[in-house]
Amino acid sequence: MQKIITRFPPSPTGYLHVGGARTALFNWLYARHSQGEFILRIEDTDIKRSTQASVDAIFEALEWLKIDWDAGPFFQSQRFDIYREYIQKLIDSGNAYHCTCTPEEIEAMRQKAMARGDKPRYDGTCREKGLGKTPDAVVRFKVPQRGTTVVEDVIKGNIAFQNDELDDFVICRSDETPTYNFVVVVDDITMNINTIIRGDDHVMNTPKQILLYHALGSPLPTFGHVPMVLGKDKARLSKRHGAMSVTAYRDMGYLPDAFINYLVRLGWSHGDQEFFTRDELIRVFDIKNIGRSAGVFDIEKLQAINADHIQAAGPGDLVEPLKPFMKELGIEIEAGDYVDRVIKTLKPRSKTLAGMADASLFYFKNDIVYEEKAARKFLKPAVLEPLRLLAEGLASSADFSEKALEDVFKSVMDSTGLKLGKIAQPVRVALTGKTASPGIFEIIAIIGKDRVLQRLDKAVAFIEGKAESTGRG
Repeated sequence: MQKIITRFPPSPTGYLHVGGARTALFNWLYARHSQGEFILRIEDTDIKRSTQASVDAIFEALEWLKIDWDAGPFFQSQRFDIYREYIQKLIDSGNAYHCTCTPEEIEAMRQKAMARGDKPRYDGTCREKGLGKTPDAVVRFKVPQRGTTVVEDVIKGNIAFQNDELDDFVICRSDETPTYNFVVVVDDITMNINTIIRGDDHVMNTPKQILLYHALGSPLPTFGHVPMVLGKDKARLSKRHGAMSVTAYRDMGYLPDAFINYLVRLGWSHGDQEFFTRDELIRVFDIKNIGRSAGVFDIEKLQAINADHIQAAGPGDLVEPLKPFMKELGIEIEAGDYVDRVIKTLKPRSKTLAGMADASLFYFKNDIVYEEKAARKFLKPAVLEPLRLLAEGLASSADFSEKALEDVFKSVMDSTGLKLGKIAQPVRVALTGKTASPGIFEIIAIIGKDRVLQRLDKAVAFIEGKAESTGRG
């Protein structure tokens, strides 16, 4: 069986976006599933728009997604000698020719064609002239004037193109820079690419490329054109839908495994399963299960799958990804029992790592700041007695197990006649500054006796000061 060789060929004219990342992922997964090879190629022949910053951004995004490559990166800008060799092959075999028609003459040809009701195209003026190379000449590919070119697409099915609707397209400009459709074919031939998975915006390029394969005497690769990624309004994905750099999602606190899980489900399925680990995806991914319908990007679904991956991860596995978010908040964390216990309590309610970091602050900062609304509602004179009783009970308790803590709270409930909620919520605000947090007994056990007592004392002083300022005792 032939070894599967796929490739991802981004143009370094901007960041790697969602659609490009999904294309890379499909090719990578298929190569890994098939125990084949995945090649990275940088298509940087557009010298004016290509930048090193974009190259670096593409590498950074792929590395975050943990999409590794077996060969490359190859840069088209470093392969011009190879392209010249193949251009000459096509000229020598009679499959390409020099053309000296001016832009004005070509425009006139197109206008005449449109006036006749035909497609605007080059009319083949120089096709049989046998012209040589001159400073102003381009090289055109000689498209067959009869017959049909069929794209056998494993996703879309067969798509037929009439050859007489294609014009003799340029494969090398007058400045000797080769064009996209030509260099892609030469690269794929010389790199032994036999499976091409790409966006369906390339479908119209494919018949031209197939004709080039035939002219160069090379076997055709398997083609699969993937439907585009759309926004929730079914329009093409743009920045307003969330079509930002892939690394922007990293910076918002998404896990790479969650992001690829979400990306792969934008157009691919394996039964009704939604949650996949990376290893599962490699094991079950098949190009035949890519659908024909466009994927719809939904940030809420991405958050949900990210929350599932956070929940499924071990606390220790989240320490390193969480570090940069904690550092932004001025807190340095290291792996260990305390941080593991903190993360364990936060996992069930965290949609992103950024959200987890924000929610964790009370575990690490001693100076608790009360949310104004929370303090106004729960830190009132009526809770002074239960807070003092709780502080006394905790201070005299040598056991901070969950059962022991429940007993202290029950004692306060018995003394005051209050239910747990009436006591726990003011305590929660006293310990965290907020009304929402992990379980109150978990918090107390992790923070520890000294800090819990300090925070309860601070809450009592806060309420007493507030009472004095309003003249109420």
